[in-house]
Amino acid sequence: MRRVRSQGFTLIEVLIVVVIMAILAATVIPQFSSSTNDAKESSLIFNMHSLRSQIEMYKVHHLNKYPTITTGDLPQLTGHTSAAGAIGTGDSYPYGPYVTGELPKNPFNDSKAVVAGTGAAVVAGGAGWQYDVNTGGIWPNNAEYFE
Repeated sequence: MRRVRSQGFTLIEVLIVVVIMAILAATVIPQFSSSTNDAKESSLIFNMHSLRSQIEMYKVHHLNKYPTITTGDLPQLTGHTSAAGAIGTGDSYPYGPYVTGELPKNPFNDSKAVVAGTGAAVVAGGAGWQYDVNTGGIWPNNAEYFE
C-alpha cells in the first residue's frame, strides 16, 4: 500500500516561521519607536538655528541691539520695524519681518512662548523658548534639551 503525503505544513515548520518572525519583530520595532523623538529633535535644532540666524540679522539692522520680549513673544521678529526697533507699517519701518507669521513652536512642549533665560536650566511656566536679551541667545525650554 502506498502512502500519500499531505501537501500542508507540519506544526514544527509553522512554529519555526513564527519564532523567526518574532525575533525579527523584536529587533526592528524598537528602531521605529525612537523615530518620533528623532523627528522632534531635528525640528527643534532647525527652529533654534533659524531663530538664532534671524536674531543676528535683526541685530545687524538695528544698531547692534537685540529684540525684546513682549508678553511672551518677540514681536520685533514677526513685524516691520524701524532702525530704532519700533514696530509699525509704512516707509518708516523698512526692516523685517524676520520670521514669517509667528515664532515656531518648540516640538517637545508645543509652545511658542518666550521667557527670559540663559539656557542653563528649564524656566518654569511652560514657555517654548528661553531668550537672553543681553546676548541674543535663544534655547529650547524643555527638559529633553538639558539631558
